[in-house]
Amino acid sequence: MREIVFDTETTGLDPKTGDRLVEIGCVEVVNRFPTGRNFHVYINPGRPVPQEAFDVHGLSDEFLADKPRFEEVADAFVDFVGEAHLVAHNASFDMGFINFELKASGRSTFGNERVVDTLMMARRKHPGAPASLDALCNRYGIDRSKRIKHGALLDAELLAEVYLELTGGRQAGLDLTVSVQSSESGEVGGRVALRPRPSPLPSRLSAAEVEAHAAFIAAIGEKALWNTYLDHDEQAETA
Repeated sequence: MREIVFDTETTGLDPKTGDRLVEIGCVEVVNRFPTGRNFHVYINPGRPVPQEAFDVHGLSDEFLADKPRFEEVADAFVDFVGEAHLVAHNASFDMGFINFELKASGRSTFGNERVVDTLMMARRKHPGAPASLDALCNRYGIDRSKRIKHGALLDAELLAEVYLELTGGRQAGLDLTVSVQSSESGEVGGRVALRPRPSPLPSRLSAAEVEAHAAFIAAIGEKALWNTYLDHDEQAETA
């Protein structure tokens, strides 16, 4: 299954009040794994970048002055997406801008049925826990040290790793290779071996969760079934 994990940067919060896109970053994933094919473009918004937006992404009026307008890159973006589903964090924000720009340039918009929102996924999987991209990277042990400021392509790459974890991690399938589709012919061009993790992921349980579980087992008493597994683990460690 082919999906496009993407992120945007903008001049503000609402395209209906004049805010515009300044950057789009996309990562192609097949069966949840990145293929190495990306789409990335900076966009001239045709209006000044407010200071509060610049503080977030660092894209200045001077930097964006010679970049293409959205209508100049729209076809390339739509062609890259193709028939794939779109994956974004807080998707209503990103899709609001994408569909506004597509409609303004006379193109068809993307329907909600093609959109996956990882923010909603994270809130369902970890109710009550922080669900920002930074928080999820921390939870899953994903290196975000390069994320000094927001950047659409970097954030899309991080989100692709988060999406893999939200959908079951590397245990989701036994085939640890992924077919790469040629951008010119549309034919499968080969198999790419996925890089193994340099070290195991840290436990996804917080210290508070571990402590709460221990208190729950203690309340049940010595006959708690969980104690059987604890005894088995201790014997295995000493064997």
